[in-house]
Amino acid sequence: MSLIRKICLGYFVILALVATLNYIPGLTDAEGRTFGIFALDIFDDSLHAVSALWALAAALVSHRASWIFLTYFGAAYFIDGLIGVYAGSGILDFGIFTYGILDQSLIFNILASLPHLALGGFALMAVWVWGNRT
Repeated sequence: MSLIRKICLGYFVILALVATLNYIPGLTDAEGRTFGIFALDIFDDSLHAVSALWALAAALVSHRASWIFLTYFGAAYFIDGLIGVYAGSGILDFGIFTYGILDQSLIFNILASLPHLALGGFALMAVWVWGNRT
């Protein structure tokens, strides 16, 4: 199994765990924010679950399918993170259309967007650095 496929398996595990965070007692505050930062809802959970299944399918199918997943997933999540830093809400869960640009501190927006920036950025870097190795 190529490194790119193993990375996709890692993304499956991470995204599957993220999809379950709202349902683990003690991880949400009184306002329903996970770790006091992330306001995850059913749209976020669905997005993470579908992304996890896509990562698993790509890893099981082929190196090429894994490369495609990491490229498109990475671009989508990284762009979503950039928009989140600016607007306080993202596009993948339609938050920007539902809530618009939120009046929050830049530090809060960065912290809330960091997971998508990190996941997306690492996926793009993995394709660039290790994508041609089989």
